[in-house]
Amino acid sequence: MSIKGIKTVFLIAALYDIILGIVFGLFFKQVYNSFGTELPNHAGYIQLAAAYIFVFGIGFFFVYKDPVRNQAIVTLGVLMKLGFVVVVLGHLLIDSVPSFFIPFALMDIVFLLLFMYTQTAIKKLAATK
Repeated sequence: MSIKGIKTVFLIAALYDIILGIVFGLFFKQVYNSFGTELPNHAGYIQLAAAYIFVFGIGFFFVYKDPVRNQAIVTLGVLMKLGFVVVVLGHLLIDSVPSFFIPFALMDIVFLLLFMYTQTAIKKLAATK
């Protein structure tokens, strides 16, 4: 994968997570209500997760700016996306999960695979510098 391709992946990931963090941080009640999902007993549970997603979006923007220098953030991104996918799919298999989590888990599977692929490409780029 070219440096341009890597940067495109991480610009899209950055925008996706920044927007997602903002939407869930500020408008979580509307999102939950529109899907008929019960809110947790404290807004902080959702807003903290939203803040983490937003911060990862900023990290992915750093990768977009300089993939070689920010390789460690890619590893964290792989772990973040894997963690979300495992939790959602695990609950889906064992019990249940709010339906609106499923499209996000599918998107994160795509990002997970792309991040793993770009990780290899970034290491090759770093070796040539």
